[in-house]
Amino acid sequence: MRRQYSSPNCKLILEGLSNDIASENLLDGIPLMSILINSECHFVGSDQVMSGGRDFFESLVKAVSAYAQEFLSGLEHPTENVSDSDWVLLEKVKGKNLHRLIWQSLDNNNQTCAMDLTTVQLFDLVETVDQFFADARTLPEIKWTVQPVSRRYRQTDEPLVERATPLAFGLASLALTGIALFFVPIPEEVKDPNREPLPQSNPSETQSIPSEPPNSSNP
Repeated sequence: MRRQYSSPNCKLILEGLSNDIASENLLDGIPLMSILINSECHFVGSDQVMSGGRDFFESLVKAVSAYAQEFLSGLEHPTENVSDSDWVLLEKVKGKNLHRLIWQSLDNNNQTCAMDLTTVQLFDLVETVDQFFADARTLPEIKWTVQPVSRRYRQTDEPLVERATPLAFGLASLALTGIALFFVPIPEEVKDPNREPLPQSNPSETQSIPSEPPNSSNP
């Protein structure tokens, strides 16, 4: 039997069988895949194909889930020591927004291969793995649960004194500013900058109007 999980940039293909006991237990006519023969992972635009058996597939889903948890939380997660069997490893490419997918398969003469994934390709890979975990009729014994990170992998907490020092300096500066403003004299008259000044008269330009002499009456 064959199971396929797809996303826009990634495709995961599983080929396997059902044992005699599991084949009798059908759910909606879908047989239970309990034996994995081969697994393949394809990426759109790449000729490289990740393939391997059960050890390879288990290492793939664990590496993808752990790296996704590390990427989203920002906390480093411990990785298991790789052995001579099939294994998969994901790591961040330093200085670039890329994620390096490294794998080794016994079917490929123990040759180690690597592929750089963009963040979009990474999340498409995570989506296909999530589709597999949501499928209860395919290898139900392979599960992944979110595990808490050990305290030694946590980022060092900043001491309380160091965290409180900037706040104390900020409050002290604010208090000194308030005291300095208290001693600034208040101006008696506040001038409106939008008000035009009144024109001033020049005494030299003032003209005097002669007064008319009184009318004299002739006798």
